[in-house]
Amino acid sequence: MTTTPTRIKTSSFNGVALWTLVKREVIRSLKIINQVIWPPIISTLLYVFVFGLALGSRIQSVQGVSYAQFLIPGLIMLQSIDSSYGECSSSVFQGRFMNSIQEMLIAPMSAFEVVAGYVLGSLARTYLIAVLITLLGAVLVHTWPQNWVLYLGVLTLVSVLFSSLGLIFGLIAEKFDHLAVLTTFIITPLTFVGGVFTSAQMLPLVLRRLELFNPIFYTIDAFRRSYTGESYLSPAVSVSAIALLSAVALAIALRMVASGYKLRS
Repeated sequence: MTTTPTRIKTSSFNGVALWTLVKREVIRSLKIINQVIWPPIISTLLYVFVFGLALGSRIQSVQGVSYAQFLIPGLIMLQSIDSSYGECSSSVFQGRFMNSIQEMLIAPMSAFEVVAGYVLGSLARTYLIAVLITLLGAVLVHTWPQNWVLYLGVLTLVSVLFSSLGLIFGLIAEKFDHLAVLTTFIITPLTFVGGVFTSAQMLPLVLRRLELFNPIFYTIDAFRRSYTGESYLSPAVSVSAIALLSAVALAIALRMVASGYKLRS
């Protein structure tokens, strides 16, 4: 006997259900604060002290600021990307593993509300982490965003992009270990070579050209401009690239949830 895929209902907008899911994700993050919030803050402190203050004292300036000040926006992006993907993917996978996600299958929620709930919950967590690291940057190395519109815009797009990817891989994964595949082999390597610790202008011409094929380079380059006022690429180019990737990832996540992909065994 064959079964058809479970499809999420496409009812009228349910603001209560959406808010409940967002609140649940936020509360979940706060309950495991020692796993979600403090680790990126502590690792950022270590990066600042080891790279920014110790090794950075040997580097005169980068993009017109000290190396420690140059480092802060890259570290914010590093932690925001990791948080957005990791927490959203693990939340979706745990919901599938414990069958708690099936509550949404019988609730009057559309695919849009399900996806929006996870994405907005991830966005709230990303904002919290970014604000804490921003305050650390202000206290430790006396740096502060110059362009808050660009700061919030890039941060929002990045969170949407990687939380959507987290949702996609949270649905695809068969084991918890599968969630780490994208992080280990793609996200982490591309992040570390995407300009967190170095400016593209420091690289040889060949590597600078290769950076243009690294999507994470666009996120870090645009976000750093909100701090230093300088960037390798035009912010319009970088933001457009991030927005396009975010739209594609979000559309795929919506399609998978709407079709009920692996939402019911």
